[in-house]
Amino acid sequence: MAFSKKTVKDIDVDGKRVLVRVDFNVPLDHGNVADDTRIKAAIPTIQYLVDHGAKVILMSHLGRPKGDGPEPELSLKPAADKLRELTGLDVTFVEDTYGEKAKEAAESLKPGQVLVLENVRFDKREKKNDPEIAKKLADLGDLFVLDAFGTAHRAQGSVVGPAAYLPAVAGFLLEKEVDTLTSIFADPKRPFVAIVGGSKVSSKIGVLDHLLDSVDTLIIGGGMAYTFFLAKGYTVGTSLIEPDWVEAAKDMMKKAEKNGVNLLLPVDNVVADHFGEDATGTVVPSNEIPDDMMGMDIGPKTEKLYADAIKDAATIFWNGPMGVFEFDQFSKGTKAVAEAIAQNENCTSIIGGGDSVSAINKFGLADKMSWISTGGGASMELVEGKDLPGVEALENA
Repeated sequence: MAFSKKTVKDIDVDGKRVLVRVDFNVPLDHGNVADDTRIKAAIPTIQYLVDHGAKVILMSHLGRPKGDGPEPELSLKPAADKLRELTGLDVTFVEDTYGEKAKEAAESLKPGQVLVLENVRFDKREKKNDPEIAKKLADLGDLFVLDAFGTAHRAQGSVVGPAAYLPAVAGFLLEKEVDTLTSIFADPKRPFVAIVGGSKVSSKIGVLDHLLDSVDTLIIGGGMAYTFFLAKGYTVGTSLIEPDWVEAAKDMMKKAEKNGVNLLLPVDNVVADHFGEDATGTVVPSNEIPDDMMGMDIGPKTEKLYADAIKDAATIFWNGPMGVFEFDQFSKGTKAVAEAIAQNENCTSIIGGGDSVSAINKFGLADKMSWISTGGGASMELVEGKDLPGVEALENA
């Protein structure tokens, strides 16, 4: 399914002030950017605009400010500095978003120059999509470009607001993300294997349901597996469970059977007596978890079961870790899945944002994946078949 919205290539940007919503929500370490993946992902759109004579105004959120004014530790200045370092472009930063300083800085821009505004979420009206906020942002530019896929599922002031006042189009990253994530469902090469992990069934129920209509094999891991175990009548000790979602898990297993989908659950697990980095892991079969133990990772037999399914796949979608991968001794299952995907050189592998991306980066396997999404929640909503408010607000092609 081709992308149905206009992009930066469909408009004349020469000499225009182009307001661009990017996703510079990057981790900071002592005031420096600790991971520049999202900044790098935005560069093709920024570079295109600069090369075509635009005056570029960038805006983004970073972290979770309270919304009552500036919080220096969540300033976008480090992101602006990193963009300048990565591109060599003429990048300036202004400690303002909606006020006179921002307006003056935007008005004094020359073609080819880039201005980064301060964190849009320093004002709580941003998250409420307050029209006043949207208008102030729109007044800074002549055109609006959305390239922040990671926030495209949120109807917020800087994401959808300017589209009400300015011609609004997509940047290259947004176009590629939407194209990639929708095309795997439109016409996947088969076998199509999806791997879904993470802690809760409740947060992935729509995704799981949608995947069961498309995939040949669905692999379940992480904390959500224990709710499926309950549905199978197993005891799960002190593992993370969602009793209210047991019936839904039963329905999923029935739907998999009806649709001819191979639904794989862990056959063994690494369990521990408490949740902590110092906990000692023991491997037990899935139907023999002791009452005083909790599941922390998939076991070695499951690693092999999952790797065998991944080995023959032509299309792979992965979202969510297999265990508590932040603790090294409980990261083996997630690493085994990541390595199995990396070793399948003939597949199209799509990593659906969030913790899966952190895991891929932790294990140094990013260059072995076909596409790594920059948006966790947005990826999931798209995979679920939902429309994204940010995309819907753009002009149709």
